[in-house]
Parts: sequence; C-alpha cells; structure tokens
Amino acid sequence: MSGDLYTRTQAQGQEALRAALLDLAAQLLAAEGAAALTMRRIATAAGCSTTVLYRHFGAKDGIAEALYQEGFARLRRSLEAVPPSADPPTHLADLGRAYRENALTERNLYQVMFAGLIPGFTPTPEARAIAAASLEVLREAVRACVATGVFRPDADVDEVTDIIWAAAHGSITLELAGHFTAETAEHRYRTLTRAAVAAFLTSGSP
Repeated sequence: MSGDLYTRTQAQGQEALRAALLDLAAQLLAAEGAAALTMRRIATAAGCSTTVLYRHFGAKDGIAEALYQEGFARLRRSLEAVPPSADPPTHLADLGRAYRENALTERNLYQVMFAGLIPGFTPTPEARAIAAASLEVLREAVRACVATGVFRPDADVDEVTDIIWAAAHGSITLELAGHFTAETAEHRYRTLTRAAVAAFLTSGSP
C-alpha cells in the first residue's frame, strides 16, 4: 500500500482526501482485520500524521462510523445514477444490476455495512437513517410498479422492497464469500431477484 496517499490527494480537496482515507482504511480492514483499524496504522499507510485523521474522523470509532456511512452514501449515489425509464419493471431491473455492481466495486465497504467486519461497532441512529435512505430509490421504483399495476394493488411497498433487497443481498453475500463462481454468480443473482419480484406480480404481468 502506497505511503504517499496524503501527498497525492491533499491538493484535490478535503472531501477527496477524506474519501481516499476511507478507501485505505477499508482496504486495511479487509487485508489485516479489525486490528489494523488504528489511527497510527492508517496514518502510516497513508503517509500522513495522525492529526489529519483526528481532524477528519475524531477517533477510531469515528472511522468505523464514517466507513459505514460512506458505504451507504456510495450505494445511494450509484442507484440515483441509474437513468430513469418509462417502464417501471425495466427501471427496477436496472436498479438491481446497479446494486450488485456497487457491491462488487465497493466490496470492502459492503462488508463493513453488512458483514460486521468491525467487532463491537454499533451504527448510530444517524448512520442507520443514512442506510435506510440509500434504498429510497429502490422503494420508489417498487411504488411505481404498484401504481402501474405491475405489482398487485394490495402489495405493501415496504415489504416488497425489503424482500427484493434481501434476495439481492443474500446472493451477493454468497458471491463475495466465494460460494458462486464468476461464471454463475450473475445468473444466480438474476434468478433469485426475479423470483422475489414474481411473488408480487399481478397475474399476466411480465
């Protein structure tokens, strides 16, 4: 891991530096475990002083909280970047692909978000709110499917969203753990999420 991260990113602004430090912390966490999540270890890897980390994150617990929040913030941005579609089922499928792509791209953060990678860390209510908000785009897509008759009119939007999310998350978790091969993972993901969607379709819907 390069020790000149601080030098390379400080000129790009404080937000870029903060994001780069979080990426580095997530890499250390994945490679060396929770013991690596110390101010001194991260500062050494980044090529900066611990003062820089304290200024951005406050303390070690602040880094854990920031990693959690950053993971969900990036997820939300990736879902919001999906182009809108006049066809609600198409948009829902596009969001599903974007969710998986984000998880694979941000796999270190994804494991902080969902796999309890930091022992003893409990997200604050603020962090939980950020996590819930990250799925609002998916919830709106589900609501559109109900409104246009793709899903049953009595379908509960929150229930449908949670079940599709659970199906997606379960498949991704197995993929990240190496239980699905590169050749089968995407197919498994599509099959499982389509099965979750099918449970709520109006008869005759695609």
